[in-house]
Parts: sequence; C-alpha cells; structure tokens
Amino acid sequence: MGLAFHDYILFLFLLIALITDVKDEKLPNWLTMSGICFGLIYHLIVNGIDGLIFSVLGMLVAGGIFLVLYVFKALGAGDVKLFAAIGSIVGVQLVLYMMMYSILFAGLIAIIILLFTRTFLQRATQTFFNVIGSVISKDLSGLNEYKAGKQTKFPFMYAVIPATIAAYSFFLSM
Repeated sequence: MGLAFHDYILFLFLLIALITDVKDEKLPNWLTMSGICFGLIYHLIVNGIDGLIFSVLGMLVAGGIFLVLYVFKALGAGDVKLFAAIGSIVGVQLVLYMMMYSILFAGLIAIIILLFTRTFLQRATQTFFNVIGSVISKDLSGLNEYKAGKQTKFPFMYAVIPATIAAYSFFLSM
C-alpha cells in the first residue's frame, strides 16, 4: 500500500492544524470544514458514490465517537470536527487507528507532564484534602468547585501528529 494524493493533503491539513492549535489554542471552523469538504468531494470524484459513502462513514464514525468524548469534556469541539475531517479523508478503518493512537499518545503526554511538573503532587494533595473535607462536612460543593478549577492542558495536536505517523506506519507495513 502506497500513499495516495489524499494522504499528502491530510499531512498538509494536519501541519496547518498543528500550527494553528499551538499558536491560537483552537482549531478554526474554516480549517476543519475545509478538511471535511475536501474528503467528501475528493472521494466522490475519484470513486463515485462508493467514495462518497467511504468518506461519509469515516466522518460520522470519527465525529460521533469524539462527540461522546466532547460531551464528557475530554476534548474540545475543534478536536471533534478535526477528526470528522480526518475521517472524511481517510475513511473508517484508518481513522479508528488514528483515534486509538491519539488517545494513547495523549495519555502518555499527560502522564509525562504530570510527572515532570509540580502539578501532579499539588493536584493529588488538593484532591485528597478536598475529598476528606467533603466527607467530614457532608458537603459536596467543595468538590464541585475543585472540579471546575484549572486543569493541566496541552494541544491535542501534540498527540495527533505521532498518532498519524504510528497509524500510517502500521498500515504501510501491512
């Protein structure tokens, strides 16, 4: 399996998304919608109705799964639209691998950030005292305020780029 034209467009798309996400801390709609439109139109032109179905299924599966993660505040709306665009470009099979690798890389990055900053020790200590205080006082409002506090964040694109490389390496080796 070699790389096709749409794979190169995906790499360019992801490079623009990385730069934008790191610089502005958001993925603009013009970018994600352009990715979705490219995937749908490209596959329709190249493979007809079968290509359109391939693209729509990739978009819906990726967008739908990441929409669930968005509802639980695991990632932002831009990331949902980003993966809908990726799914429309590469289809269901490859986007599922990219999603899986992205989540694994994001977890690894989060662990590294927590271990190499004082954030981990501070959050663990705060969590312990907030839970104990809430149990003793039988008042959960302290926990709700704590959950709404500042969290350690990083651009999800830091995980998407190595995930894309890993997914393509896996697929090219098949």
